Amino acid sequence: MTFEGDVIYNRSTDAYFNLAAEEYLIDRADPRPVFMLWRNADAVVIGRNQNAYAEINSAYVEREGIKVVRRLTGGGAVFHDEGNVNYTFIVPEKEAKALDFARFAAPVVDALRALGADASLSGRNDVEIDGRKVSGNAQCVRSGKIMHHGTLLWSSDPSRIAAALAVDPEKIAAKGIKSVRGRVANISELVGSDMSVTAFIDYLFGFMGTVPRGFTEAETGAISRLRDGKYASWEWNYGESKTFSARAKRRFPYGTVEIGYTLDGGVIKEISILGDFFGVGDISELSRSLCGVRFGKSELIRALARVGDYISGAEPGEIAALMTGLD
Repeated sequence: MTFEGDVIYNRSTDAYFNLAAEEYLIDRADPRPVFMLWRNADAVVIGRNQNAYAEINSAYVEREGIKVVRRLTGGGAVFHDEGNVNYTFIVPEKEAKALDFARFAAPVVDALRALGADASLSGRNDVEIDGRKVSGNAQCVRSGKIMHHGTLLWSSDPSRIAAALAVDPEKIAAKGIKSVRGRVANISELVGSDMSVTAFIDYLFGFMGTVPRGFTEAETGAISRLRDGKYASWEWNYGESKTFSARAKRRFPYGTVEIGYTLDGGVIKEISILGDFFGVGDISELSRSLCGVRFGKSELIRALARVGDYISGAEPGEIAALMTGLD
């Protein structure tokens, strides 16, 4: 296959810069599709709607100097090291369907199959080989474009993946496994390859029929400013994790939903909706629309009429039931 568009090899391993690079590329005026490969030095990358404190092993992360950075897309927290290759596709929204993971994962699956792996898309957003997860994927819609990105575990350290994350036991149980370490695996081991991670990157660009470019000086400057002003800031990475007077949490087939809220006279004063779910709309829009709503199941159901736009797969009744405890 041959990818037609802007092909970039981002050689930075700074997680703050690399997540800023994605935002820069999706927001720029250039309408061309983008394919980018990149790696992070040790970092925990959390989903757009997650509580940072709940997703990381804080003591381990601080002791090891591991960066924590929030991304634009939903889904769950993942650990990155330089043995993991990240890929990003950005296309005009009119050219693809939002939350169509199979479309964007297909060339990656094909590339792994060409290495002899029995790779396939599994569940909501994983790529597996022989029942072991080797890639997690996520998406968002922004600036009239769809961004799809994913991990490719080539030679990561599985012990550090398990140590850095504070994984919800319900999530592990839902997948019928005993631990994160038992769930994930490196592609190089599964296909019996001694190829280096940089050679794997070259292989992927070659498989896509592309010759990549690097960032220009102007692009690097713009991305660096976004890095410093947003992605390296406490406010972006931790500041949205507030304390509320009441909290409700449940795992659904489409992901974990955790809702914190404060009431004043039976009316929602503040609310936060967190989790590893996916959605097309910005969840903060839904939160704002719920402020001022009376805390009754019927009123909440009416206010949650478009919840599926923000939490893909969710129904108004079940989210209202989660909040009120009334099934």
